[in-house]
Amino acid sequence: MQKNSKRKNISRVSHTDTNSVDAEKEKHESQNNFVDLLPEEISLKIFSQLDIQSLCRASLTCRSWNDTVRNNDFLWKPHCMTLRAVCRREIDDDLESGYSWRVTLLRNYQKSKVKHEWLSGRYSNICSSISLPEKIMYPMDADTWGEILEAELER
Repeated sequence: MQKNSKRKNISRVSHTDTNSVDAEKEKHESQNNFVDLLPEEISLKIFSQLDIQSLCRASLTCRSWNDTVRNNDFLWKPHCMTLRAVCRREIDDDLESGYSWRVTLLRNYQKSKVKHEWLSGRYSNICSSISLPEKIMYPMDADTWGEILEAELER
């Protein structure tokens, strides 16, 4: 009987210690989290200086950063407009369909990279599909392939 009561006491003590450690950790993290400390406009200004890859990484840092980055189209619109130079039709279609700037960017980022490579003539001298680097290929619709073919024919 006494062993059971000792186990319960040890269990209560370790549970209390865990709660206090978690609380201390959370307090320390919030003190170091500029998103929680600064006005939202300042945090957004800081995040707006990041490139696409850094912005995505920042959203993985913690929950408050994720909420701030994910829910502010202000941060994603400039990057999306840059991609629009290559994928105008695709981005315009996504925006007309009601996708947010962030989702539109995520849907078109890889496609814009591949499409840019094709349009710039990087693959003009490829003799067969075996010569294409598989890791950078991306499925594209018929209109996109039509744009690429037109660019090839003009070369």
